[in-house]
Formats: sequence, structure tokens, C-alpha cells
Amino acid sequence: MILLQIVRKMSQATASIEQLSALRVKYNERKDVFLEQNIKIKDPFCVFRDWMNDALNTKEIIEPNAAALATVDAAGKPSNRFVLVKEASAEGFTFFTNYESRKAEDIASNSNVAIAIYWMPLRRSVRIEGIAEKIPHQASLKYFHERPRASQIGAAASPQSKRIPSRSYLDEVETGIKQKLGPDGEVPLPNWGGYLVRPSTIEFWQGQTDRLHDRIRFRRGPAVAAEVDGKLVHQGDNGWVYERLAP
Repeated sequence: MILLQIVRKMSQATASIEQLSALRVKYNERKDVFLEQNIKIKDPFCVFRDWMNDALNTKEIIEPNAAALATVDAAGKPSNRFVLVKEASAEGFTFFTNYESRKAEDIASNSNVAIAIYWMPLRRSVRIEGIAEKIPHQASLKYFHERPRASQIGAAASPQSKRIPSRSYLDEVETGIKQKLGPDGEVPLPNWGGYLVRPSTIEFWQGQTDRLHDRIRFRRGPAVAAEVDGKLVHQGDNGWVYERLAP
């Protein structure tokens, strides 16, 4: 909200890109620090559940499940785009896409991915790193048919990430599908489905006005337990360790 107020003030004075360096946002005060002792269960999925519930109940956040997904192709070139996280469980985080899209091609060659979620009104962010894998076909099919029919047809009409001659091309393909299926025909599942990101690292960030932001990172893996020293690296729950990072 504060950022919006700043932008509005700048716009009244004919704001320009040259003023970006002047943007200053107020974050949390010292009384609202994010401390380890306030985490009842030292499991990042429990923290994520609490933070997501806060985001879901913050009316200024329109799409609390919007997330930036970063992938890397076979040549090591990164790319980034926004997706919607449709499920978050103890297994990981699920999103859906066309299996012939650029992100899908990247994942096929390098399954390491990163996700970032930012809830500006809460001054909170979550970073996730892990391995992406396709979910079972039946789970993709079930979710696909739970979507609005228009969205199903849109997914079937779009050769995601491929070159197309014009916007009207998509409209023509969409019209053809509608005519073929009629008003009640079931939309066949295209080459489309879900990915589950199984995390090895989940970091929680909360902004502080003095820029001494809070960062608590959880990690798991075959070697992390050996790093636990009770000073910098601490034993968490359910196979996780956690540590505080400098902002």
C-alpha cells in the first residue's frame, strides 16, 4: 500500500523512470522481527502454510499464489516467468503448464528450478529451490477438467512458447476447437500437465525498514545433518536444518 502511495505521488508530478532511485518503501519495525523462537514447528512447509494463509486473507494481495519460476536450459542459459502455484504440500509445490513450452523444455534438460513468491503488503518473500518432476497423468487430467471450460480450450489452442503469425491465428484455432466439440463436448487433454517441485531449500524473508531484513533458510539433503553445530546451523523438524542469513 505504501509503495502504491509513493507511485501515485510521483505520477501526480509526472513521474519518470529516472526517479526509480528515489523510491523508498517502509517495511516492518523492530517490534515485528521474524525470529526463530516464534516458529513453533521448525518445518518450512508449516511456516509456508502460515504465511500463505496470511496472504490469502490480505485483501490487497490479488493473486497470493503467483510465483516467479526460474529454469535453466541445456546451455546453462536461465529464463524466468510467472506461474500459479496450485498446490503446496509436504511433498512440494505444484504448477501446471504446456509440456512443450520453454519452461518444460528447460526442465527436461535440467530439472533444477527456483521459485520466488513476493507478498508486498506483508513485506514477505519466499524462495524455493529444488527438483521439478512431472506429476502423474491422471492428476493432470483431473485438474485440467476442473478448470473453466474456456481455460481448457485456451490451453488446447495455444502452442505455448512457439512462434505464431498473429493474434487472430489463436482466435481461429480456438473457434475451430469450439466448433468441433460443440457446446458440451469434453475438451481432450493436450500435451499439458503439472510439475511438482520437490524442495531442497526454502528461505523466508521479511523486510525491515532499517534494511536489516530477516532471512531464515531451511535445507534438507543427505549431508546437511552433519553441518548442525547449534550455533550457525540448527536441527529442525522432519529432516530439515535451519539457519539465519545476513540480509
